[in-house]
Amino acid sequence: MKALYLKEIRSFLSSIIGYVFIIIFLITSGIFHWVISFDTNLLEGTESDLIPFFNLSPIIFLILIPAITMRSFAEERRTGTIELLFTRPISDFQIVFAKFLAGVTLVVIALIPTLCFYFTMYYLGDPVGIIDTGATFVSYFGLILLGATFVSIGIFASTITSSQIVAFIFAMFLCWFFYNGLEMIGSFSTVGGLDKFFNYCSVNYHFDSIKLGVIDTSDLIFYFGLIAIFLFASLTVIKSLKK
Repeated sequence: MKALYLKEIRSFLSSIIGYVFIIIFLITSGIFHWVISFDTNLLEGTESDLIPFFNLSPIIFLILIPAITMRSFAEERRTGTIELLFTRPISDFQIVFAKFLAGVTLVVIALIPTLCFYFTMYYLGDPVGIIDTGATFVSYFGLILLGATFVSIGIFASTITSSQIVAFIFAMFLCWFFYNGLEMIGSFSTVGGLDKFFNYCSVNYHFDSIKLGVIDTSDLIFYFGLIAIFLFASLTVIKSLKK
């Protein structure tokens, strides 16, 4: 599995795909947080925090993460190299998990440069260091969990088709649905007692909880559970392809 994981990382970083993901994420974040005069501008806030960054990043991830995961299995199916992948001395789960870990690693690599946002707000605060460091890094952890969830969704979408475009569109829809769609359904108050259930199943609901600086066991169970569901779904599709 390690060899496949490293191969996927090299594939991301030896082609333009990985760098485009990182550059677009950083440029978009930089423009919205430091240039454009809007609610997302960190310099125009009344408090020294990174809340605007953590509010905007999931929206960017909704588009960029499906873009990096769309080729994970779709390209293998289109070119026929998936048959060679099945001949490797690793299990189907290891194949899926290696690709998942590679996607999460790219997300983490993209987030590392944004630590300069934290240091900037740290020294610009009055007094210096007034920013809540604990809550900030807990929010970073929550953003990584959210990104990992989107990666698992994107990989699942990539397993069900040989078209990267279809995988991208389907993954983007699923990411939006689980991030905001379920919460919208719950907010309509049209499903009776299920309103709270739909809200609870929303990724955004649990991310909002983590942004408060508190890691709740129920939030961790939700994220890891949703990731496991989509990885299992991907594994099921992969097994069906071997028949």
